[in-house]
Amino acid sequence: MKVTTPGTEGTRRRESVFHRLYVGTGAFDIVGKRARWYVSLGLLVLVCIGSIGFKGFNLGIDFEGGTKLQMPAVGAQGPISDGQVQDAFREAVGRPAETVQIVGTGANQTIQIRTEALDVEEVGAVKQTLFTQLQPLDAQGRPSEQVISDSAVSGTWGGEITQQALIALGVFLVLVTAFLAFYFEKWMAVAALVALLHDVVVTAGVYSLIGFEVTPSTVIGLLTILGFSLYDTVVVFDKVKENTRGLLGLTRRTYPEAANLAVNQTLMRSINTSVIALLPVAGLLVVGAGMLGVGMLRDLALVQLIGMTAGVISSIFLATPLLVDLKMRESKYREHEVKVRQRRERAAAKAAGEDVPEEAPKQAVSAGAGTSRRPSRPAGKSGRPTGKRRR
Repeated sequence: MKVTTPGTEGTRRRESVFHRLYVGTGAFDIVGKRARWYVSLGLLVLVCIGSIGFKGFNLGIDFEGGTKLQMPAVGAQGPISDGQVQDAFREAVGRPAETVQIVGTGANQTIQIRTEALDVEEVGAVKQTLFTQLQPLDAQGRPSEQVISDSAVSGTWGGEITQQALIALGVFLVLVTAFLAFYFEKWMAVAALVALLHDVVVTAGVYSLIGFEVTPSTVIGLLTILGFSLYDTVVVFDKVKENTRGLLGLTRRTYPEAANLAVNQTLMRSINTSVIALLPVAGLLVVGAGMLGVGMLRDLALVQLIGMTAGVISSIFLATPLLVDLKMRESKYREHEVKVRQRRERAAAKAAGEDVPEEAPKQAVSAGAGTSRRPSRPAGKSGRPTGKRRR
């Protein structure tokens, strides 16, 4: 069903996209094309759920446990690359390490090796091979095997982080539902929670599809995107609430048209907010992970980048269209839509010069009633007010 704000169709061809974004007059038919958004986002969610169910996640060493080795990034022959470390590790145990990462800057750069749990003999073989081939230097600038350290990582810590995150997620959803139902209404609360669930599933699904490593930082970052997603949806719903106040007493717009106008009026704000929010996240990803090589910053920025993008998409293309469908389940909004369309048909017929019967009065007087509830003023001179008070 086509839903555009009345009065905007004639100007769509003359105005540019940026002008329509800036003025927000309702020229983008987002609510009217909601069927295609449902299909697109539904397919995306199904793919994500399928990937999570069949492929699973690439859990990090903090969830599954393993061995972590660390050594300086400078050897007797100069800087040590992660490729050299990976080759030495494969030669020592016959398989590659899960991750080899250079962290830190300048003289404080170190190489961190994360792998599945190794026994004592395998750890000794790896350290001996690394020292023989790469000759890492100690603080005095001399090659030393003692600078290669190792530690066993337990998988229980990551599990505890996940458990605490799930508890926090449950408390957050309960409080958010109560707030939305109190400040807005129940259908807005339902639509906002569906959009929130979409963001979580899509973010987790992208991690599963691409195979990004899931770490405790990923779980923490996933919680932070919930607030952003909800904020963007609340901004749009607040405008919908403003546009639909007293709507049933008027015949200018239907509820879908008023909601579509609200999305258009907040579209530029949503884009600006998203760009401003994503810039520091992108900077954190590039500088923190690309230049400094800090894995925790990379995990935190990556999940926020994916989650915020999903949040913006759901607040525009899912939350408000879903709210419209939920509201149109109520008979009073369907009847109001019929009245609006009948009024427009009569106006169009009048403009075309057709003979249009007059609109029936809003409150019809029943036959035989004869008098209204309030007695009318008596006709004639005696019925006129004299301006004198009766004593």
